[in-house]
Amino acid sequence: MLTSLIKAFTNLFKKPQTIDYPVTPIIKDREYRGLIEYGEESCIYCLKCEKACPPGAILFVKTETPSENEKNKKGLQYHYNPYLCIYCSECVRACPKPDEALWQSNKKPLPATKEGKVNESWFELEKLKKTE
Repeated sequence: MLTSLIKAFTNLFKKPQTIDYPVTPIIKDREYRGLIEYGEESCIYCLKCEKACPPGAILFVKTETPSENEKNKKGLQYHYNPYLCIYCSECVRACPKPDEALWQSNKKPLPATKEGKVNESWFELEKLKKTE
């Protein structure tokens, strides 16, 4: 008991081992995996990213109004669910044009604010995809 009391007293005067977070910003690694970013103008709509995504966080759904992009002759629209994504980077590896059509940024997803309604529109997209 006496040794723990002495140890606690000496720790009061030592420099802390933790990072001073609010004052000093945390520097992320170069290998930090954050949100998936999508470049529609470079995408060739091969659907490899959708097939490679383990949790199914990427969907290409047919739209009624075609996009202005000439490469999108299939009439598909890209959808990404950051709350379903596990940030494994498999979609980026599968993409034939990494760093142009699909890449992983160092951004974090926004916190979910609507309780229970975060993925409501996503479930509708999944149902639409199954009927195609």
